[in-house]
Formats: sequence, C-alpha cells, structure tokens
Amino acid sequence: MTAERLVVIGGDAAGMSAASQARRLKSPDELSITAFERGHFTSYSACGIPYWVGGDVERRDELIARTPEEHRARDIDLRMRTEVTEIDVAGQRVRSLDRASGERAWTGFDKLVIATGARPVRPSLPGMDAPGVHGVQTLDDGQALLDSLDRAGAREPGMIRTEGPEVRRAVVVGAGYIGVEMAEAMLKRGLAVTVLNRGEQPMATLDPDMGRLVHDAMDALGITTVNRAEVTAIRTGPDGRVSAVETADSSYPADVVVLGIGVEPETALARAVGLPVGPHGGLLTDLSMRVAGHDNIWAGGDCVEVLDLVAGRTRHIALGTHANKHGQIIGSNVAGGYGTFPGVVGTAVSKVCDLEIARTGLREKDARAVGLRFVTATIESTGRAGYYPGARPMTVKMLAEYRTGRLLGVQIVGRDGAAKRVDVAAVALTAGMTVERMTSLDLGYAPPFSPVWDPVLVAARKAVTAVREAGTA
Repeated sequence: MTAERLVVIGGDAAGMSAASQARRLKSPDELSITAFERGHFTSYSACGIPYWVGGDVERRDELIARTPEEHRARDIDLRMRTEVTEIDVAGQRVRSLDRASGERAWTGFDKLVIATGARPVRPSLPGMDAPGVHGVQTLDDGQALLDSLDRAGAREPGMIRTEGPEVRRAVVVGAGYIGVEMAEAMLKRGLAVTVLNRGEQPMATLDPDMGRLVHDAMDALGITTVNRAEVTAIRTGPDGRVSAVETADSSYPADVVVLGIGVEPETALARAVGLPVGPHGGLLTDLSMRVAGHDNIWAGGDCVEVLDLVAGRTRHIALGTHANKHGQIIGSNVAGGYGTFPGVVGTAVSKVCDLEIARTGLREKDARAVGLRFVTATIESTGRAGYYPGARPMTVKMLAEYRTGRLLGVQIVGRDGAAKRVDVAAVALTAGMTVERMTSLDLGYAPPFSPVWDPVLVAARKAVTAVREAGTA
C-alpha cells in the first residue's frame, strides 16, 4: 500500500500542530508528512517575544515548544529554511526554494495544509527599512531588536530610568497589543519610551472610554503616548541608522523604533491560485478548516478568517490559541478523524507593566456595524474584598442587546488579576447568555479573590437595569 502524501506549508503553531496530530493518528506507512518552514525556528511562541525582549524570559529557547529535530524524530520530513513559492492545485504539487543552496524542487501531495501565518504591517514610508527599525513577528526579529538595543546602549532589564542626558529613546509605532507590550519591554530596558498612535486612544480593540484608562495608566508609568499621530517618515542620521520618527505635526528622536501596527494574513500563495479569501484578506474555510471548494486542502492559523459567533461575520484574529486548535482539528481530519472549529467570541488579554487589559465580544462600533441595538453599563470595583489588603481598582464595561439583554461584549481594565475575569464573560458569550442570567452565576468567592459580588456580576446587574430602562423608554 502506498502511503498518502501530506504537505504542510508553515512550521509554526497551526502547521506543526496539524502535522503532529496527523502523525499521532497515522503511521509513516499510511501517511508521509513533509513540512516546509522558511525561517530558522519551528513551534515557537511569537506572543512571548515582548517578554523575552523585556527580560521576563531569559533565553530565546524557552519560547520554543518543539525543535526541528524533535519533529523529525517523529517521522515528519521537516525542511527548514525552505520556502514554498508556488502551489499547483491541479497538479497537486508545491514548488519550494532552499534558501541556503538556492535549489528549487517540486513536491507532490494528496493533501495540503496551508499555515503561512501573518505578516507585520509595514507601511511604505521613507526610511522604514533603515537599521534600527524593527518588527517583532519572529524569533529572528526579536534577536535583531535585542542586538539593536545593545548597540544603542540600552540597560539590562529591570533598570528603569527615563531621565538624564544619556538615556536612549525608543519610539513604538502603534498602540495595540504588540505596541503596549513592546512599550513595557522598552521601559524595562531603561529607555525613554514614546508611543505614536494614530487612533483616538491606545488599544483600539477597546472602546475609546476604556482606551482612555489605558492612556492614563501609561502616562503614569512614564510612557509618553501621542494619539492621532500619523507617521509620515523615518529620519536617519549620518550613520544611516534611525534617528527620529516624523509625523504630520512633530518629530520624535529615536535610537530604536519598534513597529506594533498589527498584522495581515499571509495569503499571497493562496491568492495566486485563486483560493477563496474573505473581506479581511484571510482564507475562507468550512467548520472542518477545509478551504472552501477544495476537498484536499486545509488552512489554519493566522492566514485564515474565522466566524465571530457574536457578530455572525468572519474576522481575522492572529492568536496562537486559535492556531493550535486549528492545527489539532486539521490534523485529525487529514488523518481520517473528525473535528470542527465553530468560531470565536474575540477574547484577548494583555498588559503594560501592572495594568491588565482584556476584552471579549463586540465593541460599540462592532455592534453598530452589524445592526445591533444595545445598552452599556460601566462599573468600578476591586479585585478583592475592599477591606482585604492589596485590593486594587478595576473598571468593567458591558454591552447588552436592547430588549433581549443578550450579552454582546465585555471590556476590563485594572490590576490584581483583572484580565482573566474576562474568561467568565467569554463563556457566557459562547453560551448566548443574557446579562440577567449572568447575575445568578455561581462564581467562586473568598475575600482574597473577589468581593461578595464579583465585578463582572456587578456590571451584569447594572446592564440588566439598563436593558429594563431602555425597554420602557
């Protein structure tokens, strides 16, 4: 019996999870697996790069879950530094380029997994490719940034100091999750940090009123945040390295620039052969992660769009949690098993120093975009009983559907374990609960962990009142 041929494009979370799961279910005699990775590393946590740069994680290798050698030991033909440059759908083959030797070759497949990930947004502006300007998408990016910080004379992690003529300056472009996390990393490295944000407030994944809380906290930490700042150019010095970031209104000196503008699905290969993409540029799949219209091609990870269970539309979310789930499901289906990925509610958490930031579900503008009427409720509470030592404030904002009271979204900004409280809301969203039903949830209580009424439930109670008042108006 001839083994079926599985080819995987992409050697990180989705791709290698798919390959590993398929190998668990089928032996090499039943299924041969060839995986291509154009970079130097496999199965690593890109989400951990800010914490490695900031010194919370000491060694790069701590971010690597499984090395190429470990994958190969499981009978996966993993080809590193080898980029797939073409997909021949009709011929069932892919063309690859070995970056070290320059050799090109065709490899046939019976089943194909596309896990090409996402690419950082890098505007086409003057000076954007200058030395000292860094993205943070891969481990190579993180190493290049650390090398640049050493060259700029940054301090060791933890030596925060933002005054004095010898202090080096970092400019972070973008104030989303990566932007605020890299701002913290730069602060820990002893640099004076300026964040340039083209939006109304940092963290555009939050409503502006909640983003304002993040802005105030960043200011208190010594991070200068400039909103409505559209970058127009990167200025370089006599040595060719970055020296400043220009906006329409000002110029900001910089010894290093970090780009945290976001990512886009990497779908050039798929687009070239007409595979279907959605409104956000990601590949479209069915519930089994099979590419729409193609029985033998699957896709997962940051290159796909997923269904938003609250909004009822597809969206692009680049998160390792989803990528690993996609890979598990794809691997099972490729190997003859069964699995589905029903969708997401859009849960994400982050932090900048001790400030925790969380959201799930819809923002106000998301709800309006899909034609939902809603009410909002915002409360201030603490993460522990108010009398218990160490109680810190947090703000919870909740959106509920007009009349029905169905939960639509929750945002949390605070300290002392604030962020993970969003998980309660994520479960409630997935279950389609109303805010009234949420008020009776049996959550854990003890003074060191929560007030008698957990902050999420306080927000739900206030949202219930807002729904009732809106219904009688």
